[in-house]
Amino acid sequence: MKKFNKLHATIADQCRFVMLMFRDVLLYAISTRYSTFISGFRMLSPKYMDWTSKIRAKRAYYHAIRKVPAYRSFIMDAKIEKWSDIPFTDKDSYVRQYTTEQRCVNGVLPPTRIMIDESSGSTGRPYNWVRSISERKDSHTFISYFASFCYGSDSWITINAFSMGAWATGLNMGIALQRNGVVKNTGPDISKILHTLEFFGKKHDYLITGYPPFLKQLMDVAEKKSFPLRDYKINALVGGEGMSEGLRDYLRNGYNKVFSGYGATDLEIGIAGETPLTVAIRRLARDNGEIREALFGNDSRLPMVFQYNPIMHYIEVNSNNELVFTVTRESLLSPRIRYNIHDEGGIARYDQMQDKLKRFNVDLNELTKGEQNKNLRLPLMWIYGRKDFTISVMGANIYPEDLEQCIFADKELSRITKSFCQSLSEGEHAEVRPAFYFEITIEPNEKLKKQFADSILQNLIELNADFREAWREYPDTLVPEIHLFREGEGPFKPDEGKIKQARIINK
Repeated sequence: MKKFNKLHATIADQCRFVMLMFRDVLLYAISTRYSTFISGFRMLSPKYMDWTSKIRAKRAYYHAIRKVPAYRSFIMDAKIEKWSDIPFTDKDSYVRQYTTEQRCVNGVLPPTRIMIDESSGSTGRPYNWVRSISERKDSHTFISYFASFCYGSDSWITINAFSMGAWATGLNMGIALQRNGVVKNTGPDISKILHTLEFFGKKHDYLITGYPPFLKQLMDVAEKKSFPLRDYKINALVGGEGMSEGLRDYLRNGYNKVFSGYGATDLEIGIAGETPLTVAIRRLARDNGEIREALFGNDSRLPMVFQYNPIMHYIEVNSNNELVFTVTRESLLSPRIRYNIHDEGGIARYDQMQDKLKRFNVDLNELTKGEQNKNLRLPLMWIYGRKDFTISVMGANIYPEDLEQCIFADKELSRITKSFCQSLSEGEHAEVRPAFYFEITIEPNEKLKKQFADSILQNLIELNADFREAWREYPDTLVPEIHLFREGEGPFKPDEGKIKQARIINK
């Protein structure tokens, strides 16, 4: 059998690519309407989708070698005999090494029909990402279909509360959801949102989009102002960061349905989305530790769970349990081949997830029996988050997701907490302990500080097995420092100019 050639596809692969050309025509025809799109993904088998995704990824790889100067240079010295030998790309190894033009098809930034997005800079430095009008159209279509599947096909008024401007999500989310109804792009302006609801009234259905903490803040402010938010028919679409099931439960007090989308400015928005099925699986794993370990492994965190379109994205997991993405469409102006954004997680075909849950007498169709739509047999992916946002003390990893679950396990604390971050605190004798910082909506005092300390410690011991074991051996060292701040004070002051709230400060 002829070895994998890093520059030229084998004859067998070339034949597969020709076959894909005809199938692409069919897939494009199916994708032009929501109804045929959904029907198509109900008919395709999980194994066939997986096979097609791999072949499309190979084709995207050869396309990038032929058309993209930066990628051709990047790959030239690599010894490649099979797909797994192709080196991963990321910001450090690829993006920073080449200019924007070099990373574009034909080494040119076209003068028209291009949009530039800027990343939020949550890991330090913001970047610019260029996209063609055709690749944005593909993303908009998938987002629109995802919204129709989760919230229904009836029209609604979308109030888009994602940050506006150069950020990838805000503007594109507004454009995508125009396909589903009327859109007003307010940005994260609570007074404008409440005014919009009041102006159009309770006769309409609404979808409010935004970051999870902002949707909580909107609820809390509405309650303070005695605005009857619960009298309106509102669904919520969140994204940009993780969300615990405790936060979802909290949001469900103000919104009927709450689903999250997954994307990354490095790649594109609309990569994956929560569905009724993935939420049901996640909540099942939350309530049953044995199922949780069988599905996701031995980790204290409960991951976000999504379904994704394998025709658009080929996703792998590397040896560090990080997700690696290949965008398989040739419409990309700046192709991404085996791109690692360093999100920890995993993947499974629909039938593989089905088999795992059968061992526990759980039927996937029964999990969503009351939903209006049948399950799509799309593959699943789960995300824990970035490794960068973790603190470790006495061998125990403490994740932002742990701290969020601790907050929402206490109704009183969740009501007054706006945001949080974590770090390590070093004492005068070099002793290190966890330090948690909370931005709260009432005046801090010593009694409240003790309430936070007792509740967070108790819930962290119950939730995080590593912390629980370390606590037994080093209880004095692991008592966390608790710091309370009013809104916009202390470490939360920089959040005023950011589109996302802080989750960790300097260690």
